Amino acid sequence: MATIIKDYKNTVEQKHVPLKYQHRVLNAIEHCRTAYFGGHVDKCNNCNHTRISYNSCRNRHCPKCQSTNKERWIQAREQDLLPTTYFHVVFTIPQELNVYCLNRPKELYNILFEASKETIETFAADHKHLGAQTGMISVLHTWGQNLSLHPHVHMIVPGGGITESGHWKQAKCNGTFLFPIKAMSIVYKNKFMEKLKLFLEKHHISLDVSLRRSLYNKNWVVYAKQPFLGPKQVIEYLGRYTHKIAISNHRIKTISDGKVSFTYKDYAHGSVNKLMILDAQEFLRRFCLHILPPQFVKMRHYGLLASRNKQKLKMLQLKMGIIPVNKEITSWKEITKTKLNFDVDACPCCKTGRMIRIMSFDANAPPLDLIKKIAIQNRSKN
Repeated sequence: MATIIKDYKNTVEQKHVPLKYQHRVLNAIEHCRTAYFGGHVDKCNNCNHTRISYNSCRNRHCPKCQSTNKERWIQAREQDLLPTTYFHVVFTIPQELNVYCLNRPKELYNILFEASKETIETFAADHKHLGAQTGMISVLHTWGQNLSLHPHVHMIVPGGGITESGHWKQAKCNGTFLFPIKAMSIVYKNKFMEKLKLFLEKHHISLDVSLRRSLYNKNWVVYAKQPFLGPKQVIEYLGRYTHKIAISNHRIKTISDGKVSFTYKDYAHGSVNKLMILDAQEFLRRFCLHILPPQFVKMRHYGLLASRNKQKLKMLQLKMGIIPVNKEITSWKEITKTKLNFDVDACPCCKTGRMIRIMSFDANAPPLDLIKKIAIQNRSKN
């Protein structure tokens, strides 16, 4: 991604004029782990091998900067799991609403979150289905495999809830779905359209009558996947989806002659892997569609799983036989070592020494004479 941005960012900015926050994200990804963000110098305590390391951009849209954040978030969620079945529900919106998502992404995505959350809450509160308070973890994705705009929410919901008396109540389902899908689709559509109508009226934006009629006549897709087999499968899912970005570096295959080729899954034809080739400008334009507004929260916790209900959740876990353990926050170095099998402090030269930081520097490269000195030292050892 950094190479594509570096080579074609100026052309895209002239033709498509990205918003200021989109430009900032592109700039961050382009300069990730370069002298632009400063860095530090480490020296081995055994063989004196010296290494210059540059800081990462830490941007949530960067394909290089998600691994440790993902693992730390997963560790925190492991402490909230209950010994019950979990369901995976996906809420989508019709493509006719994409124009509003392009112009007002923050507001439309908030409506998507709220409408999907309220739909689950409505069915959970109904004694015909559950009659208890459940919880939800919602994750916003805005892309399809070909980088087109396809906003949808992935939601993880436990198969039950907590009653007013504080006891766990299992959902009245047959094990394949949480609540009736067709009924959820209708309720979700009505809630979304009601919120959309209020938003448009507040901002004096008209909704074409034919478009409104078309949206109400459509069957809105609420997709219920197979329930997870257990807590371990939930964690594996969270690892794949929570910190996912529009496209990762491993999917990009070639960059040449102003073209970018990347792999994608064609879900319409059996989920087969295919290769797509786009002009670099179009590739970056599509990528910019999925850069979220600043400070927009893309992962949200509701109901029993919300932060304000931590104590209630811990009490419920105790009643269900789980003893909550408050784990210390794991450092990024430890996560890299245990989860990614890479020890950042191990000397790459002698393999036995430890790299000790001897100097830090701010933006732009360290002094040129230092770089030359380090290069000469390391070359003489090799």
